[in-house]
Amino acid sequence: MLARPHRFRHFFAHRAGAAVLAVLLGMAATMPAMAIDARRPSADIIPIRAEVTPPPGAQGICATYDWACAKSNRTILVDDALMQTVRTVNSRANRSIRPISDLNQYRIMERWSLPTARGGDCEDYALYKKRELIRVGIPAEQLLIAVVLDRKRQPHAVLILRTGTQDLVLDNMNSRILPWQKTGYTFLRLQDPRQPSRWVSVMAGGILPNS
Repeated sequence: MLARPHRFRHFFAHRAGAAVLAVLLGMAATMPAMAIDARRPSADIIPIRAEVTPPPGAQGICATYDWACAKSNRTILVDDALMQTVRTVNSRANRSIRPISDLNQYRIMERWSLPTARGGDCEDYALYKKRELIRVGIPAEQLLIAVVLDRKRQPHAVLILRTGTQDLVLDNMNSRILPWQKTGYTFLRLQDPRQPSRWVSVMAGGILPNS
């Protein structure tokens, strides 16, 4: 698995436990009063709040990979046949990409990029899966990268698949594709489904189950 101490270090400044909770509450307190969409029409869909700045490592991905921030202005329902393709892509990526931290690979703390021959870390898996699923016909705005805290309250990145009825999580640490609220993760922010070049806050799930 990933070398966890190296993921998103500069974003969370090595904080965990109570310190992480303090950071989350601080972020919530400083959100703009006018949220983009604070309504929660269904527990199956990740709630979104205000527009926020991208995670530091994500700030250059739109220029580097235009498909990562593309908007097709279309949506599809992910049926059983397409879902099987999603499972295949997810499992293949998890098996074939070697986990390696950005520090070990690039000698920098955070760099979002496609995996290299040496491998990649969590956001690299997410980018790879997003590209592959766009190639099989899923609109880019139904494939959203999210920043979370995992069950051990460690920073992590995953890919969200919006099926048309629910949000599912493609995770390099688990080849099972789960509904977002079943992962136990605390969702902090994700790409805006209406404009993936932007990011929106979430602040829900995990240690914030009632947010």
